[in-house]
Amino acid sequence: MSRLIVSRRKFLTASAAGASGLILAGCDQFDFLGQRDHPARDFLERANTLTYQVQRLMAGEQALARTYAESEIRQPQRPNGSVDPTTPDYVALRDGGFADYRLRITGLVERELSFSLDELRNMPGQSQITRHDCVEGWSCIAKWSGTRLGPLLDQAGVKPAARFCVYHCYDVMGGGLAGTEPYYESSDLIDAYHPQTILAYGLNNEVLPVSNGAPVRLRIERALGYKQPKYLHTVELVDSFAGFGQGQGGYWPDHGYDWYGGI
Repeated sequence: MSRLIVSRRKFLTASAAGASGLILAGCDQFDFLGQRDHPARDFLERANTLTYQVQRLMAGEQALARTYAESEIRQPQRPNGSVDPTTPDYVALRDGGFADYRLRITGLVERELSFSLDELRNMPGQSQITRHDCVEGWSCIAKWSGTRLGPLLDQAGVKPAARFCVYHCYDVMGGGLAGTEPYYESSDLIDAYHPQTILAYGLNNEVLPVSNGAPVRLRIERALGYKQPKYLHTVELVDSFAGFGQGQGGYWPDHGYDWYGGI
């Protein structure tokens, strides 16, 4: 009987990796993902909503991601996606050692706030050793250090109408005839306030490298890697995703990935 018990985390990761791998391979069968009114895409979006609801029910709002011992860190955190943004604003910040960096909290809040990197580093911090699971099928254990997002949201005063956090980043994706698109992601307020959701500025006891998202990368530890946006500059509280990208809540969700991305 024990052979039939499959880890929910491994099952969901493998399922997402398999489906996304087909999409990334450019299979003709998945052309509908770019068609907003295609019935098959509408079916998948409704399935994603069901998955989100079931995962919330199974895991609970405050369930913690597994943590590991430092001895289990056996390789550097693998960079992927953008590794060295070339947008002018980011290049200027990087060349200045991020001295002028500000993290902004905007949108449906009582007080819009901004914090320098030094201010973030001087706030109460925490470190956690967790496993990063990529939708491409690989994983990596690493130690992330930063400050929790939830208390900063409390400082800003989240308005009752707010339902989501949209995370705006300095890097861009895409190209060719379609042009580039600013990278962004989002989460509900449950994940934003989760005790393991941190604004990470450190990796494996060192300053967070550029290739891994310096100066600040969000860590939502119960989600797949594409839900961990790098080069973060703004957290915007919103009541819907209308007006952002294609309205699906993130660069990759806009291109067919599951919005929730939970594991």
